[in-house]
Amino acid sequence: MKRLYLVRHAKSSWKHNLNDLDRPLKARGVSDAKLIAIHTRQLFKNPDIILCSPSKRTLQTAKIVQEHWGIMSTQIIIKNELYDFSGANLIKTIRQCDDSINNVMIFAHNFAGTDFVNTFGTIDINSVPTCGFVVIDFEITSWKKLNKGKTIYMQFPKGLR
Repeated sequence: MKRLYLVRHAKSSWKHNLNDLDRPLKARGVSDAKLIAIHTRQLFKNPDIILCSPSKRTLQTAKIVQEHWGIMSTQIIIKNELYDFSGANLIKTIRQCDDSINNVMIFAHNFAGTDFVNTFGTIDINSVPTCGFVVIDFEITSWKKLNKGKTIYMQFPKGLR
């Protein structure tokens, strides 16, 4: 069995006129990421690998979750392909994971995230909100054979505030 933790980046700031890749989290984004991390850390096994979009807001979200899960030894691997809004590169990235890896945590963007969980999960989500956390289990032995899985958990910051 393979497990995917999919996390949309937390709420970002539009305060400064920055390139989209350089937009940081706003204060609410930081607090939402902490809420999600603290709530989920005891529920699931640590990921074997953390993959992250290169955007500043996504990397900040990943570092907050990594810290609060206590998995600082698990390196965050930046994948430029995850700066993807359509979802094609997200699927491709997952299918390229080594089969020795059973638990993958990915920090990505919408609409790629929503499209992925609706295509590969069993619960339709209108839109995965910022810092939404979704877990999907797959009855496969190889990521290359990625197919429909089962959504086993989802949590959004709004439900924890």
